[in-house]
Amino acid sequence: MKTKLTVLSLIALTAFASTPSTPTVSGDYLEVRSCDVYTGPCYANAEMNLSGKEGILLWSVREGSWNGTPVGGLSVIAVVCTEGTLGDLSYQPHAGKAVLIIDEKADAQQREALSDMVRSKASRLIKEIVAVRTADIQASVGSCTKAGCASVKAGNLVEVNTRCLGGSDHLCGNEETYYPPLTRVEHAMPAFTERASFKGSGLNLTWEAAGQRSAFIATFSR
Repeated sequence: MKTKLTVLSLIALTAFASTPSTPTVSGDYLEVRSCDVYTGPCYANAEMNLSGKEGILLWSVREGSWNGTPVGGLSVIAVVCTEGTLGDLSYQPHAGKAVLIIDEKADAQQREALSDMVRSKASRLIKEIVAVRTADIQASVGSCTKAGCASVKAGNLVEVNTRCLGGSDHLCGNEETYYPPLTRVEHAMPAFTERASFKGSGLNLTWEAAGQRSAFIATFSR
């Protein structure tokens, strides 16, 4: 009986050791688009497929690992460009191109893990990654009392600053959170984009926007 138990224990341990590591990450998320996400239906319908085709998505990992690789304290940015307005992906899926910007503090294994994390979390939003860059990413998300303030800088490639929405940001009186976030997140809230810019290469465009209700601040896990 003792021999049988030992064999069964070894089999169980081998099976456990061969089981792929479950991704367990959590952190802060920031998303900025080139169209308002907090807006009235009339404004949104007027710009459909005319603007809002670009987006900047940041995942700032507080703690955890991906595929067994620790990535806590690291950040990654996806700059996305599609052929249509980045709207409700459950009705209008747009698969676009992306440039990834990975925290320069990450080693080779962590860079691979962060790239895989973005592909998983962005899902069908990203069809092709056209370039991968590294930069010193400085990110502060939800840093004010109402949690709508964020400041992100990735070398000379990306810069984003947001603030909380206020009463003066209601223009037509029937605004709502018209678009949902582009990825699965938690506790998402719209914010005002004071500045957002991408000045890198790979997408055949540079992008700069200011004074829009075009950001989401949220958290993510798993």
